Amino acid sequence: MGLLQNTLPPRERLERSFTWGDAIVILFLAALVYGGARLAFNAPAVIEGPQISLEPSTLPWYTLLSVGRMLAAYLLSLVFTLIYGRMAAYNRRAESILMPLLDVLQSVPILSFLPVVLLGLSAILPQRTAAELASIVLIFTSQAWNMTFGWYQSLATLPKELREASAIFRLNTWLRFKRLELPFGMIGLIWNSIMSWAGGWFFLMAAEIFTVGSKDFRLPGLGAYLHEAANQSDFRSIAYGLTALVLTIVALDQFVWRPLLAWADRFKVEMVESGEPPTSWFYDLIHTSRLFLWVNSIFGNLTERFDRWMIRRAPMKADWEDGASNLDWRLVAFYGLIGIFILYGGYRAAEMLVAVPASQWGQIGVGVLATFLRVSVSLVIALLWTIPVGVAIGTNRRVAAVLQPIVQVTAAVPATAVFPIILLFFINMAGGLDIAAIFLMLMGTQWYLLFNVIAGASAIPQDLKYTSALLGLSRWERWRTLILPALFPYIITGSITASGGAWNASIVAEYVHFGGRTLFAAGIGSLISQATASGDYPLLLASTLSMILAVVLVNRLFWRRLYKTAEEKYRME
Repeated sequence: MGLLQNTLPPRERLERSFTWGDAIVILFLAALVYGGARLAFNAPAVIEGPQISLEPSTLPWYTLLSVGRMLAAYLLSLVFTLIYGRMAAYNRRAESILMPLLDVLQSVPILSFLPVVLLGLSAILPQRTAAELASIVLIFTSQAWNMTFGWYQSLATLPKELREASAIFRLNTWLRFKRLELPFGMIGLIWNSIMSWAGGWFFLMAAEIFTVGSKDFRLPGLGAYLHEAANQSDFRSIAYGLTALVLTIVALDQFVWRPLLAWADRFKVEMVESGEPPTSWFYDLIHTSRLFLWVNSIFGNLTERFDRWMIRRAPMKADWEDGASNLDWRLVAFYGLIGIFILYGGYRAAEMLVAVPASQWGQIGVGVLATFLRVSVSLVIALLWTIPVGVAIGTNRRVAAVLQPIVQVTAAVPATAVFPIILLFFINMAGGLDIAAIFLMLMGTQWYLLFNVIAGASAIPQDLKYTSALLGLSRWERWRTLILPALFPYIITGSITASGGAWNASIVAEYVHFGGRTLFAAGIGSLISQATASGDYPLLLASTLSMILAVVLVNRLFWRRLYKTAEEKYRME
């Protein structure tokens, strides 16, 4: 048995472990890294960072800056999601290119690109502008992929009767998007947005505290405040910073996400209304207020005018497919330019890689193995506790009422915000940085597993629970025959996301500036940071590409096979 089919990638993308498309995407990434490294040669030798004040009065401003970066990245991710996912869902030719591309991109440890992006942008832009743009791009890459996959799967699983109804009413592209596609995918889009914001906090904090050698790319914000407080061992300021961060997360949950979930419950496709729909005190408070009704009426009039304008520009029609079957000259020209860029960038990247001595390639191999072991240890630890806790939350309402709010708030607190505090305890121990690095990987990735397990446990049909009770199965037999098979696809999904996050975390976990000292552990993340700090761009390119290749190979040769097993053996139908 298994779970809902739309939690898994389409079958055709699982049948091939490694394709020419993957090779082309990796070559494209190599060209991008080479371009950034080439620009980095012109980066200033010394970059001075901002002065971070630990006065409590600065916290509101720092909080506003951090939330503003998150919001800018999220809006960019949302636009990308709606356009990219729709193109992939309705154009077969585009799907054959866009979905494998997205599959590889979501496997790439994006933090490995941060040094290259920062150094490259600082060569052509003012330092503050370069750091701000790099932070937004970094957060975007942590938010966009899962949102796009979720939106694409919603469009790909639209019920046939709803498609036929839209054709009968001759809805054009805009009205079909507004009246059918967006409402049908709204709940999944909101939940993926919540997860994207939780993951985005981790990358925001990493961007706000990033320094390499004499180049200080820190940004004023909550992450920089907490990092500076930990550097000075100022526990009072640490408490203030953590309080501001937690209050921000709770405020977003109460005033944004819970009202959105309560509002989106109306879009559920079901025959019987849920007995326990999501609720929000803030939504209940405002949606019947006079001000809300007045704003809603104005907004409704504006959208109706926009609908009429769109109908005049794109008349109502009955056809469903948007994508043209033939490529026009503009698309051919675009593909040609991309191909030229890949060939030239790949050739120049190969020239740079040849300059890497054999001894450094040996260090890269050892670093990949060391980081892989840390990733594996953190993943095993996460599996040991998230499966029982997630099942308890997903199947027991009393436990969920107590633990779920705590888990949601704790998960949204970025691991990088508390990493300096962890270092205070492990810094003087033998192998302290190795232990702290595993802790950071664990804290940044375990929540992806936990939320997937909760979702899987919540999705177990009630009739199967009743059947297992009637059969008198023991606790172990229920786990073996019902719970673990039902959770298997969700565990695999969560493990892929968690392991990718752990590889990402190695960039900031294995190479640390703390208390005036530079600490590093053996690992590929440490090599990337050291190469950036010393300006060894051939080593930076080789290390980054080695990490990308390692992650993609693990996903293709291990996780994808488990995905296929989950689809064939553990599907609920």
